Amino acid sequence: MADSTARKVTANIALTLDGRYRGPGGPADIGAIVRYATTEVARDHLTRIWEGATTALLGRLNAEGFLGYWPTVAEDESADPRDRGYAKWLVDAEKVVLSTTLTRAPWERSRIVNAPAADVIAELKSTGEGDILVNSSASVIKALLAADLIDRLYLLVCPEIAGGGERLFDDGLPASRWRLTRQETGELGEVAVVYDRVR
Repeated sequence: MADSTARKVTANIALTLDGRYRGPGGPADIGAIVRYATTEVARDHLTRIWEGATTALLGRLNAEGFLGYWPTVAEDESADPRDRGYAKWLVDAEKVVLSTTLTRAPWERSRIVNAPAADVIAELKSTGEGDILVNSSASVIKALLAADLIDRLYLLVCPEIAGGGERLFDDGLPASRWRLTRQETGELGEVAVVYDRVR
């Protein structure tokens, strides 16, 4: 059996200054974030998030949304090489999709799991190698923050206040301390940061 502490659990997400991953208009309201996602800093940050990862852990909404976009980027020779690198990684990586409703895996090299995120992480950590990347799936990240199972956070902080919408850091999370291990500021004022959990 593999060492259950060898695999790090990492998570990436973009947030507004008021800590929201979407605006007041619902799941499609990412207007306060989208313009910052294609900057030089954001694209370099995107490359860092997947370099050590071998497994992508996704919620259903992201799994289905990503399927409609990233495979075409992987095939697009005119796409930015950083976007293409991430897209190829995502297509080729093991993908675990958390869902209570899907009956068929939406991607190749993917499987559906109907179980709490903490249980899925325990299973993944006991097998395989490489980081487990929780890939922009806020519901999964929230569950793992609540269970204190995230080892590294990759955040892209966008210089806008959404004023409404869902926040990543809900009240009631266990207290935790984090060490800043990387910080880079982009031309639009976006800040890419990497925080490691201090244990």
